[in-house]
This record gives sequence, C-alpha cells and structure tokens, in this order.
Amino acid sequence: MGINVLAVDDHDVVLAGLGTLFGGTEISLGSTAKSSAEALEKLRHKRPDVVLMDIRMPGVDGLSTLARIKTDHPDLPVVMYTAYDNQTYLARALALGAAGYVRKSDAGEKLVDSIRKAATGGLAWTPQELQDTKGPLPLPNVVNGLEIALTQRESEVLHQMANGLTNKEIAKMLKISYETVKEHVQHILRKIGVKDRTQAAVWAVRNELV
Repeated sequence: MGINVLAVDDHDVVLAGLGTLFGGTEISLGSTAKSSAEALEKLRHKRPDVVLMDIRMPGVDGLSTLARIKTDHPDLPVVMYTAYDNQTYLARALALGAAGYVRKSDAGEKLVDSIRKAATGGLAWTPQELQDTKGPLPLPNVVNGLEIALTQRESEVLHQMANGLTNKEIAKMLKISYETVKEHVQHILRKIGVKDRTQAAVWAVRNELV
C-alpha cells in the first residue's frame, strides 16, 4: 500500500528533491504547500497519510502549524523536516505530538524510514532523541514514575512503544492480539497521566525503561 505525503516547505528545491527521493519507493508526494495557511486549507479537503513539515517558514511557523494540525486532526502523523539542529525546536516538536524530527542534513534513508514508521502509527523518535529533550520538555500531567503500578505486560508494551514500534509490531513481538495491545496502551496512558504515545515514550525514557 502506498503512503501519500503532504510536504510543507517554502523552498521549491526542497519539494523537488523530495519527489526525487521518493521515486522508487511506496511513498508519493501527493501534494505540497508553501505556507501554513495553504497546508491547513489542503487538509480541509483531503487527508494525507503523513504530513512532512518544515519549521522556519514565512508567516506562521511549522511548529505552530503542527499544534493546529494536532488539534484539528489528532491522529494525523506529522514528521518535522528542518535544516535546524536545535534542541528547543526538537523539544517543542516532541511536546506538540510530532511523530518524528528529521534534519535535512540526515541521510535520505532516515527520512524515508521515518515516514514509513509514522504512516503505520509508530514513532520515529530514537531513545537518544527522547533523552536529549529530558531537560526542556514540559510534561505537566506526567506523574512521578515511583507512584505508578504498571503490570509486567504493560511495562513490556511501554518499552516497545518507546522504541517506536506500532501496535501491530508490538502484538507480533509479544505474541498477543492487536486488540489486547490497544487496551494495554490505553491503560498505560491513563496510569501515567499522558495523552499520547509520544509523551508515553518520553516518560519511559525518563524512568529508564529503555
């Protein structure tokens, strides 16, 4: 099955390069936008599988656009794609629910792999990236790990979530049903006081489960 991407970037050369990079893969550059307003307008009419979002753009920046997208389309995965290796940007992207953060200087394979992982409901964050945001990332609703009583199976599921695995992949690895994994994920989110898989992954890293 193909992966349809909406790429948001104000540089034509970047958009053209993405089309070339995706050639020969199952990923297609379904549509493009050069501004936040254009991206949000396109999302009103057609939903892609993944949004690929630049950060520094004229007008509304990519991080503010990410926040708007996650409000309007909470289940739509957004991968940030930026020239800036900036810890503040990375932390904000993580806090706002981005599925991953890829630098334009990274190898093309990393971008392709991140899009694939995001499209299947996984996280493209590495444990090191999650650790790198330990200081600046605000998670006001996260409760202290010592107060949490996760079952052994919930701990196993959370560990795999933090490693970026999708529910389907976790089910296969742990030899349990997909529906059972979904139930465990919901229990985990409720117990540790976070709203999504990304924040759960951060919690796991901070509590040294990965």
